[in-house]
Amino acid sequence: MDIYDEIELFDCPYCGGPGVLEEEHGWSFYVVCADCGAQSGFCEYKGEEDRLEAAQKAAYTWNLGKVRNPKPSD
Repeated sequence: MDIYDEIELFDCPYCGGPGVLEEEHGWSFYVVCADCGAQSGFCEYKGEEDRLEAAQKAAYTWNLGKVRNPKPSD
C-alpha cells in the first residue's frame, strides 16, 4: 500500500482546505494546506525504515492543529 493512502489528514485549521502530505527530497515529510499554504513542521527520517514513521508524525502534528499560518501576524 502507498504511504499516501495510509495516512488520514484533517482539513486545515485556518481555512478548512485540504491538507497535502509532501516529501522533501528524500529526507523529511510535512503537510501543507492546498488552499492557504499553512504548513506543519518538517519530520525528518534517515532511512527507508523510518520513512513511514516520519510521515505519520507529520500527519499527527497537522491533525492536532500545530501548523504555521503563512499570513503575517499583527
